[in-house]
Amino acid sequence: MIDAALPPLIQQMMQPEFYSHPVQTPVELVQTHVSYVLLTGEIAYKLKKPVNFGFLDYSTLEKRHHFCQEELRLNQRAAAPVYLEVVPIVKNGDRFQLGQGEAVEYAVKMRQFPQSALLSRQFEQGELTETLLQRLALTVAEFHAQAETSPYIRSFGEVAQVRAAIDENYEQTTGFIGGPQTQAQFDQTQAYSDRFFEQEQTLFQRRIDQDRIRACHGDLHLNNICLWQNQLYLFDCIEFNEPFRFVDVMFDIAYIVMDLDAGDRRDLRTVFLNHYAEQTGDWEGLEILPLYASRQSYVRAKVTSFLLNDAAVSETEKAQASRKAALYYRLAWDYAQPQAGQIFVMSGLSGSGKTTVARQLARQLGAVHLRSDAVRKHLAGIPLSERGSDAIYTPEMSQKTYARLQNLGVSLAKRGYTVILDAKYDRQAARQAVIEQAIARQLPLQILYCETPEAVMQQRLRQRTGDIADATAEILAQQSMEPFDAAEQPHVKTIETTRDLTPQLQAIA
Repeated sequence: MIDAALPPLIQQMMQPEFYSHPVQTPVELVQTHVSYVLLTGEIAYKLKKPVNFGFLDYSTLEKRHHFCQEELRLNQRAAAPVYLEVVPIVKNGDRFQLGQGEAVEYAVKMRQFPQSALLSRQFEQGELTETLLQRLALTVAEFHAQAETSPYIRSFGEVAQVRAAIDENYEQTTGFIGGPQTQAQFDQTQAYSDRFFEQEQTLFQRRIDQDRIRACHGDLHLNNICLWQNQLYLFDCIEFNEPFRFVDVMFDIAYIVMDLDAGDRRDLRTVFLNHYAEQTGDWEGLEILPLYASRQSYVRAKVTSFLLNDAAVSETEKAQASRKAALYYRLAWDYAQPQAGQIFVMSGLSGSGKTTVARQLARQLGAVHLRSDAVRKHLAGIPLSERGSDAIYTPEMSQKTYARLQNLGVSLAKRGYTVILDAKYDRQAARQAVIEQAIARQLPLQILYCETPEAVMQQRLRQRTGDIADATAEILAQQSMEPFDAAEQPHVKTIETTRDLTPQLQAIA
């Protein structure tokens, strides 16, 4: 039964006879606080609600037409096969129809994919795999690498610009205190972002200087990503507000991270985030990520709260919206809480199983996994998939690689991350340098020495394929471990990688 509270146009668009093409019945309506989407089978139509929330203004027909055209243009970047055209809707008497003439409304016409293609649906069904999330990380990394930037776009990374959008969220949600969110959550989340803006101005400037402010997607959560016909599409990007689209790439990443955290899948979040950071080399972005993760969760809470004031939403839906908003207000608050960082240093020769151990431990602890192979290739400016020449394995390059590993590890651990430094760490000097830095900053540190028979290491290296590491069985013969001295021994835990890793790592965590 069609809801009589819906606008007449939407009521008619829910009737199969409205369309000149074949329709799968019943026509399904999906609505948000700003749009109606009609699912007809092979084609979907999206209409914008005549609303004005300040940050978004669809209040006039002219504005809705403009933003329909912008939606089509911008989504061509990462979902071109999905977006077809903007179509006018005309009125004859009391009947609406798609066609030429004096438009009374506009719709974005899209190819309809099955709802099962949404990554959000796959996540809910427990079907979102680590392999797919690694593929998504690569897709997003490539999208960001190609995204436009300019002095104008980078200006949106300035503290005043970023702060304005976040402060607006607080202003627009005071009416929901005592409902889906508590006064304490509101006050403490706001205080966190206030401190961040006051204390981290150098970090914001560094993000600008590193060209990390780009014309991004702006709303890149799992419900706006689909796997359809074996292609990943990033669709429904922000078209209505430049400050929401001209953002730090970590702003985009934060939506996916937040979705996975909200579903209590820290392991999947860790796989996605580590793969994205490794592909881009943007490990420094993790320093600003908690602010944006809190912001994205708060926005999810805010827009869900808006449904509580929408006359077209049923009381049952409002009750569900209130519970959902409460969950996201709490998550935004969680991101604002201080965390205790720690460092794990992997140690062992090539083929000893360091990376396998590090990956499993990272999933278990939600840790940042820093691989020397990736760090080295980013320093050398070569693709991760390309085999490195002898020139990137000189003593000088190795020194630079270990220095960057150490600096990244200490910086991120100071921010509250658990960090795993994945390299041979076969020399005492490299190990002791990290120990000294950790002790100076009161960061817990463990060295995980991977012990494996040489024959097993040789076999692993001969069988290794599809990895960014360049080490071969021939190189192993040239390697040796300097023993751990008395100062290192208290930090060392031996991992036997030919045995079951699970109980050994559980003992560490």
